[in-house]
Amino acid sequence: MTTTDAAHPSSSTIDLEGKVFTGVSNSPTGQVSSATRFRYHQDNAVIWADYDGGEIVRGFLVGTRDGERLHFRYTHLSVDGTTASGVCDSRIEVLTDGRLRVEENWAWESRPGKGTSVIEEIR
Repeated sequence: MTTTDAAHPSSSTIDLEGKVFTGVSNSPTGQVSSATRFRYHQDNAVIWADYDGGEIVRGFLVGTRDGERLHFRYTHLSVDGTTASGVCDSRIEVLTDGRLRVEENWAWESRPGKGTSVIEEIR
């Protein structure tokens, strides 16, 4: 459930700089899990993050932000030594406790598969 009252900033204006997220849910063909940590950065409309954990040794994403929408490409190295890359369109929500949730629609570009995932802010 989301909220946009005075106690909680709007999902379209809250800054992602320094926010840390973890995987909450993912499609079967995805590699992000609850062991994965994303460390986000933002400079105006430019966003980027590094991530690791679970099946992922090291990953990076880079893209843009338009209000509550994120558009980015990602690439990572898996624990089995393979690399993977893809594209993602996401939507930010503010949870009732003030943390952020990001609902993602992604598709691999390096192999077949697409899906949805959810990550949530860790405080």
